Amino acid sequence: MHCSDPGPRTQRRTRREGTKRCTGETRKSRPSWRDRYNFIALATADIFVSQCQPGLKGQKGIMGRYGKVGPSGMKGVKGDMGDPGPRGPNGDPGVPCECTPIRKMIGEMDILVAQLSSELKFIKNAVAGIKETDSKIYLLVKEEKRYTDAEAYCQTRGGHLAMPKDEGANTAIAGYITEAGLNRVYIGIHDLQREGVFTYVDLSPMTTFSKWRKGEPNNAYDDEDCAEMVASGEWTDVACHPTMYFVCEFDKDSV
Repeated sequence: MHCSDPGPRTQRRTRREGTKRCTGETRKSRPSWRDRYNFIALATADIFVSQCQPGLKGQKGIMGRYGKVGPSGMKGVKGDMGDPGPRGPNGDPGVPCECTPIRKMIGEMDILVAQLSSELKFIKNAVAGIKETDSKIYLLVKEEKRYTDAEAYCQTRGGHLAMPKDEGANTAIAGYITEAGLNRVYIGIHDLQREGVFTYVDLSPMTTFSKWRKGEPNNAYDDEDCAEMVASGEWTDVACHPTMYFVCEFDKDSV
């Protein structure tokens, strides 16, 4: 390949660039200004890092703003009770109360409630079952009472403690005790008026019938003035103050 003869402008450009077009050679490109700047900056930084020494400690800065309030802590232990405070002034006097009629009314109501409760228990016992003979009605009362209280209980309902005056009545009462699963009950016999002379609670004498257990009555502790019937139908004398169940007796004609 032959190169044409370059003109004056071309020769100047060729000399300035330092290349020969006829041989196809080109000059090496020079680094740009940006590359030179980066090189100088990196070199300067390396020199600074290798030669600089730590400076003096600066002054403490101002306090920053307070942060948000945190969550509440756990409840603490209750403290000791403080000293009592001074006594306050007396209050104004109250209005006088005419309470006597009210107290009387309340007392009467309490008595009525007690009576109704007693009657209710009596009805429950009656509904539970009674025993009859030709002329008598017997009611087993499952409320433990002393002898005199038991007789009073029967009297307020129109009767007495049971008074077995013949074999038929005694057998009926004994069977009542056995069926109820009891061992003994009060019956209407005592010697409270005269020691050693037993009578029925209606003060009728015991002349035609008795069912004392062998060796009874014996007044073993010098205070056995009342009587009980055991499940076998026999009688024994006992003290009057222990509490036990009892049997009431009512005339059929008066019921």
